[in-house]
Amino acid sequence: MTTSIKIVTDSSVQLTPDEVKKYNIHIVPLSVEIEGKSYVDGENITREELIENLRAGKYPKTSQPPLGKFVEIYDNLGADGSEVLAITISDVLSGTFNTAQTAAGMSSAKVTVINSKSTDRGLAFQVLAAAEDIADGKTIAEIKQHCSDIYKRTRINVLIDNLDCLVKGGRISRFAGAVTKLINLKVVVQLNNKSLDVVSKGRSRKAFLKFCQQIAEAHQDNKILDLSLSHVGVDLDFLERLKNIILPTDNHVNYLKRLTSPIIMTHTGLNAVGIITLSEKPEPQEA
Repeated sequence: MTTSIKIVTDSSVQLTPDEVKKYNIHIVPLSVEIEGKSYVDGENITREELIENLRAGKYPKTSQPPLGKFVEIYDNLGADGSEVLAITISDVLSGTFNTAQTAAGMSSAKVTVINSKSTDRGLAFQVLAAAEDIADGKTIAEIKQHCSDIYKRTRINVLIDNLDCLVKGGRISRFAGAVTKLINLKVVVQLNNKSLDVVSKGRSRKAFLKFCQQIAEAHQDNKILDLSLSHVGVDLDFLERLKNIILPTDNHVNYLKRLTSPIIMTHTGLNAVGIITLSEKPEPQEA
């Protein structure tokens, strides 16, 4: 009898409730800290509530991933002899991959951990591909190769409207944050294999629209199959403008727009938009 494989991921993933249910995805909730109090994603804080905190000037911090929760879920899922496949947020953004790896060594189950090098809907692309592979009877080795292929065809850019959370999180200096706030600087960052890099700057939201035009042009010969606009309280009209620039024609692309997770909100701050694409062919790799 073929051993079953069960999937674990973390709560930075952008999956719909229907997808979680359909593929029986097990999600380990990550945590954020606000004014000294720890909150568990989806348990005692919602995405909407974190936005309310940001609007009130309460800036969250990420906290250490829960080692014990990973061990517990591995053990529970493997109790019937099943293998466990954990696919996590990029190690560029979080220590979750390392925690998941450590927990795998402590668990009684047979666990394989994949560093997605991605997050949000980019992470979901790999999780969903793995779930379909499992349904097709693929091996762990085949699934890992498929996830690698998905990663190469995924692009994640984040339009950051203000730098407050980056300053509070220590990712840029307070002086730089004050200066850029005075000139209302907007930045676009890209999640790469080993770093999170600024790829565009501007002084208004027009810079975001221009960047989206660049995304559209870059994909003229590399069709976008999936587009996600994961955001932090952005008005729907603006999201629609971004979508119409990136996808100027109706080519039946899978499209999702939802609030992102508290973990990602902690990095990006209010009014950020994650533009996550899955294309037919690999994206250009970082230098």
